[in-house]
Amino acid sequence: MDCRSESATTGEGRFRVNANGKLLDVWLLVRCVSYDRTSKLTVHERVPVRSFDPAEPHGYRVNDPELVASRLMDPLLARRNRFTLDWEGAWRLDAPSAWLDEAWPVQVEVVFEDPVPVRPERLIAQGLGLSRNEVLRRIKCGIPLRRPASAGFTFTVMAGD
Repeated sequence: MDCRSESATTGEGRFRVNANGKLLDVWLLVRCVSYDRTSKLTVHERVPVRSFDPAEPHGYRVNDPELVASRLMDPLLARRNRFTLDWEGAWRLDAPSAWLDEAWPVQVEVVFEDPVPVRPERLIAQGLGLSRNEVLRRIKCGIPLRRPASAGFTFTVMAGD
């Protein structure tokens, strides 16, 4: 990859596929945010065509947006190609302004439109205007608050002191 630093990348939504006999090479073209240039991420290298699910090479040829997203979100691909994604501004917690007037405790459901990894404590603190310490004191949740989550979850806000 031309972008050697651990810079964030964004998908251009294009795959490059090269067939060499019965072997297939697949790259995902991305834009390096730090250097503002396009680079290639190796998705598959010299893989026998027969080892693919038949729909997968078709998805690469037509630049299927869901396939682009799934490859960009693949932690093994990120580690192998030494890149990170820029999630800045990719999430927010929409909370009604009147939630403070409700009877305690308050049950909140979080739904992700896209699987954006975010630490629940950070999402809750920013979304509800609480400090992180207050989140750890007042929030009861079935998942670890300090580990990134990318799937929906429910939490309960307990009354403040």
